[in-house]
Order: sequence, then C-alpha cells, then structure tokens
Amino acid sequence: MKIILITLWLAVPLAVAAYHFGPGQELLKGDAAAAHVTDATRSAATGDHKAAIAAYDAALGALPTAAVAESRQLRLARAKERLPNGQLPEAHDELEALFAELTADRAADPVVTRETQTALASAKYYLAWLMRLEGGTEDLWRPEIEAARQHFRHLTEEAASSGNTTLVTTQRQNLESSIKLARMDLTELQGLPLPKQCKNCSSGKCNRKGPPKKGPPQDSRGAGKTQGPDESGS
Repeated sequence: MKIILITLWLAVPLAVAAYHFGPGQELLKGDAAAAHVTDATRSAATGDHKAAIAAYDAALGALPTAAVAESRQLRLARAKERLPNGQLPEAHDELEALFAELTADRAADPVVTRETQTALASAKYYLAWLMRLEGGTEDLWRPEIEAARQHFRHLTEEAASSGNTTLVTTQRQNLESSIKLARMDLTELQGLPLPKQCKNCSSGKCNRKGPPKKGPPQDSRGAGKTQGPDESGS
C-alpha cells in the first residue's frame, strides 16, 4: 500500500508537467492569442492598421494548432487591415486562398465565408481600379472586375434567399459599382479621387503609372460616379 501511495505522490508533479506541456500549453497559447487580438482590435479602432496587422500576426502565431475556425477569423481580420494599409495585392492573395479553403470545407462557418467573399470581391474591385489607372490592358483588369461582379451577384442572391433586405441592398449596390467600373471610360475614372484602399500600396502592382488625372473630380451626383463596395459583408 505504501508503495502505491508513494507512486501516486511521485506521479502528481509528472501529471502537472504533462498538463503544462500538453493541453495546458495549448490553453496558454489561447490566452496569449486573446491578448494579441485585443491589441489588434484596439489598434484597428484607432486607425493604426500597421500595428493591428502585427498584432494579428502575433495572435496567429500564439493560437493553438487545433483552433482552425479561430485562425480563419484572424486571417480574415488581418486581410481587412491590409486593404487600407497599402497592401492590396497581399490582401487579395490572402483572401483568395482563405476563400478557397473555406468553400472546400463543408463545416466552415458560413458567416466567415460570406465576409471573406465580400472582402475578396472588394479587393478584386480595387485591384481592377488600379490596373486600369496603371495603364493595364483590358485582358489584365477585365478578369478581376468580372470576378468581383460574379462574387457580388452571388452574395446578392444569397442575401435575398435569406430574407435580409438590408444586406440585399448593400450587396446590390456593390454589384452595381462593379458593373459601373467595368463600363466607365478611362478618362472618367482618372477624374475620380483615388480610393483609400488603393493609396500607398507597397507593391509594384499598385504604383500608379498611368496618365495624370484630367480635370477636377466629378460631382458625386454624376451618372458615371462609382462608389467603392461595402466590405463589411454584414
């Protein structure tokens, strides 16, 4: 009996160590990830997108490997922060990969999938805008705006089937914006203010190399005016 008690007593620290370096370590990672997410949210709220991206990077690094759903949410949030931080191509590629992953997983969160698709459609919209301003040929920018249009059409139909009238209105406006961008004359596009998602892009894809703007920005009431898509997805 004494041998059994001694064995059990000696096993206690071993069990604690096993917990600490096993499931307990995963929980500690989760706590660290939560702290980084708090920092990211705070930075995003103040418009410090660079700090928010860094915090999301840290959160993803601290997240337990089994937290797939949480990882996807953080990747989406990080990609959204890249858009106004001059990282449009990086955001586009990240969203495209994430959307492919989500659509291939039947168990994926439909809300995250919808928000990712909305953000991806917006990224393609702005990428097409920049390609046109940079003097890109139609065979380069047309596929991007066409993909954005298809995404927004799907999102509009999905919202209609769910009965969410507010979301239907938002996605329909996004769809109309993508159609207008595809039809707009280049000189007309050059007369519009550059969207914030297109400014200060760190990639060569987004350095504006096209002709300078001609004339003042058009009145927002003009028929040719296009408005960027709503990226909220909600």
